[in-house]
Amino acid sequence: MLIAISKGWRILATGFCFSLFGVGALCLTFIICPIMTFSARDAREREHRVQRIIQRTFIAFCLTMKYTGAINFRISGADILKKDRRCLILANHPSLIDYVLIASQLPQCDCLVKAAIWRNPFMKGIVKAAGYIPNNDPDDLLSRCSDRLDQGNVLLVFPEGTRTTPGEKQKLHRGASQIAVRTQTDIRIIHITVTPSFLTKERKWYQVPDIRPFFHVEVKGKISASEFSGSDAAEPTEARRLNRRLATELFPTPINSKHRYSTKEGHCEHTT
Repeated sequence: MLIAISKGWRILATGFCFSLFGVGALCLTFIICPIMTFSARDAREREHRVQRIIQRTFIAFCLTMKYTGAINFRISGADILKKDRRCLILANHPSLIDYVLIASQLPQCDCLVKAAIWRNPFMKGIVKAAGYIPNNDPDDLLSRCSDRLDQGNVLLVFPEGTRTTPGEKQKLHRGASQIAVRTQTDIRIIHITVTPSFLTKERKWYQVPDIRPFFHVEVKGKISASEFSGSDAAEPTEARRLNRRLATELFPTPINSKHRYSTKEGHCEHTT
């Protein structure tokens, strides 16, 4: 009985949070972003302003999901993440809100986004105003990423390209490795776990688990560009080697496969 009541409440809470997200996205698209466009001196200033607004909006969204009981989360190492400059941030992608959780910690964060986002009426205006980079033009992608990194920006990429299917072997696209090799950029690794799984590609938002999902975003080490740029191998070879390294970093073998979710993890840490 208690489980049924808890699930019912979390369905309502999740629906409320995503409705709020949609309304907020429309406000940003049709009110805030146009104001930023007209008032900013240039495109770079506009993009940084919009990205700071996105960060604050995402902080509010994450805390709303937490305090309504939809999810709980802990972000470990956010202070380290905020110090990165001219860096690729690579993360695994188990849920719909991975980007939201990470970007809530970064006042400046460029992002590679799939073409479908640019056709979404809720998101198109925001990603355009924020200067995010669409991944639908391979010929232009590298030069745009290189320009942003040369400005000292951080660029968030999910090498899987889409959300992970629980229980299936993860496969990384080589695009992130190619960007890192060709631009000679350091890589920050982020590992995300969701226990139990929630907001996956196969499940609708209202298909909530029996217990409250716990998201752990862990900022891990950095792979220096010198580690994959010192040999005489061709760029494609270096990209393949780096991709294999990334697979072990993003999907480490669990030390204890018998780990179970504990409600004690509900005492989350959140840095802003």
